[in-house]
Amino acid sequence: MAAPASERRGSTRTAVVWSALEPMLVRGSDAGSDAGSDVGLDVLDIGGGTGGLAVRIGELGHRVTVVDPSPDALAALDRRAREHDVAVTGRQGDLSSLLDVVGPDSADVVLCHGVLEIVDDPDAALTTLARVVRPGGVLSLLAAQRHAAVVARAMAGHFQQALALLDSPTSQGPSPAAMAPSGRTGRRYTHAELTALVVGAGFVADQIHAIRVFTDLVPGSLLDLEPGASTSLVELEQAVATRPEYLPLATQIHLLAHR
Repeated sequence: MAAPASERRGSTRTAVVWSALEPMLVRGSDAGSDAGSDVGLDVLDIGGGTGGLAVRIGELGHRVTVVDPSPDALAALDRRAREHDVAVTGRQGDLSSLLDVVGPDSADVVLCHGVLEIVDDPDAALTTLARVVRPGGVLSLLAAQRHAAVVARAMAGHFQQALALLDSPTSQGPSPAAMAPSGRTGRRYTHAELTALVVGAGFVADQIHAIRVFTDLVPGSLLDLEPGASTSLVELEQAVATRPEYLPLATQIHLLAHR
C-alpha cells in the first residue's frame, strides 16, 4: 500500500537534508572521534523526537544521543531503535538544560532541526550549541524561513497575517532574539538572520540549503495519482536546494556550520 501524500511530503524534506549530511557521516563512520580512538562520531540530535534521523545515523555506526522534552517521543525512539537493532541513547531535556544533560565539548555533530523556532532566546541557544560542539565539529541547523510563510499566508487569503509576518521585528533589527514567537510554529528566519546567529555564536557557516521549495505547493492528489511524482519531486528539490535564488521560496532553511 502506497504511503499517504503527507508522508511523502515529509520524506522530501528528509531526502534533501540527508543528502547534505550523508557524505560527512559516511566519512565519519571510518574515522575516530576527536575525543578518542573509537570508530565513528558522537552525534547529538536535539529535539530528535522519535528518532527518524537518529536511527538512520546509528545504522552507520555512530554513537547517537537524542535529547527531547517528551517522554512519549523518547519511548517511541527506543522502540524504533530496537526494531532496527541500533543503539541510540535517549535523554529527556531541551536546549535550556543541554549542558547539564550532555556536557560541553561532547559531540562531533549536532543536529538542531525545528527547534530554534520555539526557544526563548535564539542567541543563547546558539551559544549553548557552540559549547556542546567539539572544535572542528559540525552543526546542522534546520529552521522555518519567513519569506515563504508570508507567501503561504497570502495564498490562503490570510492577508493580515501575511502583513504581520512581513513586518516582524527581526526584519528591522539585528538580532532575532528580540522577536516574540508568532503563531503555533514560533519564529521564522531569513537566510541572513540565521547566518548571523550562527556566526555570532562562533561558528563558521559552510553550506546553506533551500528545503521544501515546491513540496508544500504541490497538491496531494498529484502525489497520490501521478506515478513517479514523489521521486521526481525529490529530484527537483535536490536540484534547487543549493541555488541561492530559490532560498526565499523555501519553507525551511538548512545550514551546515563548523566550529
